Amino acid sequence: MIGNSQEIIGWLYNQDIEKTFRIEEYKEKRSLNANAYCWTLIGKIARELVTTKEIVYRDFIKHCGIYRVIRIDNKAVKTFIKLWEEKGLGYIAEETTKDEEYTEIIAYYGSSSYNTKQMSQFIDYIVQEAKQLGIETLPPYKIEELKRMWNNG
Repeated sequence: MIGNSQEIIGWLYNQDIEKTFRIEEYKEKRSLNANAYCWTLIGKIARELVTTKEIVYRDFIKHCGIYRVIRIDNKAVKTFIKLWEEKGLGYIAEETTKDEEYTEIIAYYGSSSYNTKQMSQFIDYIVQEAKQLGIETLPPYKIEELKRMWNNG
């Protein structure tokens, strides 16, 4: 049995000096079925609103998504926003307040980074919005089944 981090690193190093190892936090993957269902509903909502699914998705991210408020040096704002938004479609950065030295930015995370609870809430929001537009959705028990399947990997 391997104990502390130094022993683990030593063990990995001794496996094969030519190999490179990556250690990262385990995150449970979303079910493709749940994700596909989200995009199906987003597409139907976009058609109903006569817009694109990308616009609808980004709007939903801003309305119910996960975000962090970051205070950053004014000189770094453009670079930060560019790099943040290059991470993916749902990664949105918006300037809020600004003084002589610093700017506050709301940095929204794309749904690909959501944990199980966050994605479940996002799905619920999308379903609620679809229903308000008169778009047929799966019965609640089927939606819960999708979430359960995705929760169990």
